[in-house]
Amino acid sequence: MKKIAFFFLLNAGLFLGLSNASAQNYVLDKTIALPGNGGYDYVFIDQPNHTLYASHGTEVNVVDLKTETVKGTIGDMKGVHGIAVDNELNKGFISDGKADEVIVFDIKALAVITRIPLDHKGADAIIFDPYSKKVFTFNGHSSSSCVIDPVLMKQIAAIDMGGAPEFAVADGKGTIYNNLEDKSSLNVIDTKTLKITKNYTLSPCGGPTGIAMDKANQKLFTVCRENKGLSVVDIPTGKVIQTLPIGAGVDAVVYDPAQKILVASNGDGTASIFKQNTPDTYSAAQTLTTQYRAKTMAIDLDTHKLYFPVADYEQGTKTMKPGTFKLLVYRQQ
Repeated sequence: MKKIAFFFLLNAGLFLGLSNASAQNYVLDKTIALPGNGGYDYVFIDQPNHTLYASHGTEVNVVDLKTETVKGTIGDMKGVHGIAVDNELNKGFISDGKADEVIVFDIKALAVITRIPLDHKGADAIIFDPYSKKVFTFNGHSSSSCVIDPVLMKQIAAIDMGGAPEFAVADGKGTIYNNLEDKSSLNVIDTKTLKITKNYTLSPCGGPTGIAMDKANQKLFTVCRENKGLSVVDIPTGKVIQTLPIGAGVDAVVYDPAQKILVASNGDGTASIFKQNTPDTYSAAQTLTTQYRAKTMAIDLDTHKLYFPVADYEQGTKTMKPGTFKLLVYRQQ
């Protein structure tokens, strides 16, 4: 009888485990066609307003996530990279790397308010820090960060980053973490003093790009192209505690605190998905097939859907087919 009970419990446990695993699987839900042509980079979700912004050449496509339909376009720029939003001021900010400007727009009307000139070249990533209430651009061509006052709508400072900055994330308590792609390290920025307080080596990571954060457990997740790895970094110590294998050509990574999963988007047409077993241990959950060069993404933390901007390409080339820009939308099964 004990053997039978043990067998039943064992199989019940396996069944529950498989059920939980399958609940984490992502499947293609739909595609959303986006207008215009040109290259693409960051995609950003304004969670409170259920709005997605996708950078697209000289414009930004705007999608209503409640209806998953295009609600407008912000255009007339030279080379768009990132988008950030200050909801208190109802303002959005776009980094135009080719114009060396930040474009300020009204998030309700989707109309340009002004253009802020930057005294450093190559604005790429951009974030709003809710603690200092400042906007930070990260300028890959000049190894710097420009600091913008969103009320005055002008640049008020610049920070020497000591290397080529990539993605950044803010903890909401006065600290920004930013990857240095060419140094394979991570800067810790005090947004009160506008100083770099620490620099963490990310070895064995090489060429870090995207970064995400588990605020509750004080962990950073940084993805790296050179070693095709996702590194888990312990914030208090700056130590890499685990490195997970991912696909080639990675650009972005997201963390879903409710589902406790990590997703890395790879340019090779895959997304590497991991389960957070504990704050210090992670395991592979799924290798999702996406599309060639679907290397950036965003996650809707309300619906847990993943959105990948991508275009179709001529076979065996990096030549985009006109009129094929879209969002790939994946949902949990």
